[in-house]
Parts: sequence; structure tokens; C-alpha cells
Amino acid sequence: MARRDTGPRRYADAAFEIAVRDGTIDVWRRELEQAAATLGSGEAAEALANPATPLEQRVAAAERIFAGLSRPVRNIVLLLLRRGRIEQLSRVATEFARLDDKRKGLTHATATSAAPLGPEEIRAITARLEELTGGSIALETAVDPSLLGGVVVRVGDRLIDGSVRGRLERLRTQLASGAL
Repeated sequence: MARRDTGPRRYADAAFEIAVRDGTIDVWRRELEQAAATLGSGEAAEALANPATPLEQRVAAAERIFAGLSRPVRNIVLLLLRRGRIEQLSRVATEFARLDDKRKGLTHATATSAAPLGPEEIRAITARLEELTGGSIALETAVDPSLLGGVVVRVGDRLIDGSVRGRLERLRTQLASGAL
């Protein structure tokens, strides 16, 4: 089993502690997302991650590219650069946002259905998930015609399969095992 790199989570944890201490969580979140978007645009990432370019030149380039960011956020970007982990900036921003959402009691969920869900169905699913989790839900929807009908909901690590396809597969398994 592949070991998951916990580096981005550690950087995000440290940044989040600083943001909480300084009361600047919203600034950190916005600027980390902005920095990740800038880096994700291609040329900046290639230039900053290129080991053939001396580190001092890459640091100077990062200072120019990220000049509009607050000093603490620029510091974490430069730390990632100096440690050869600049490509992880996007994951650090994602982890930071996850920590902020957790602080706010917000859980992200995805509801996948065979056909687009209507506003009333989305409200009903959101309300039910909020009952189950005891917090606020940010629900995204997706369409997968192979489900045949029903809905599959993913909340964090949890999967709730209420699709027709899922029911048919469970029935087939029960029939094959003689459990009926």
C-alpha cells in the first residue's frame, strides 16, 4: 500500500495555527487559494520547480510572482520552495480550506444521480445529511446515467448508495451467495 504524503497537511496545520493566533484565517485561505491558482497556471510552476535554476533565482522569482500576498503567506510559499515542495502548494491550500471548513462545522458532500436533481430534491438531501452529520452541508451534485435511478451520496469517507444499480448489485450478490 502506498504511503500517503502528509507533508501538505503538516504545512496547512502550521499555517492554520498561525492564522488562528493572528485572527487572519480568511486572509490566509484567500491568499493560499490565489497562490495555488497562480502556480497552477503552468509557467510559474515550471520556473519555480526547475532544479537547474539556482535556488536564489527561484526565490527572487517567487518574491516577484507572489508580491501581492501578505508576508506570512509568502513565507510559507518560500518555505515550500526552499524545501523542494513547491508543487504541493495546491494541496496545502486544499488542506487549509478543509481545516477552515471543519472549524465552521461545514462538511462537503457529493450527490450523484442518474438524472439532474431538482431544487427540492437537493434541499431534501441537504437537510437529511445535516441531520445525520449534525453540521452544515455544502452539497455538490453530479450526474451518472449508469446509476439507472436513485442517488449515491459521498460525505467525507462515507458512501451512501441508494442507487438502483447498487440495489441490483446487492441483490445479485445475495442471490449468488444463497442468502435469500
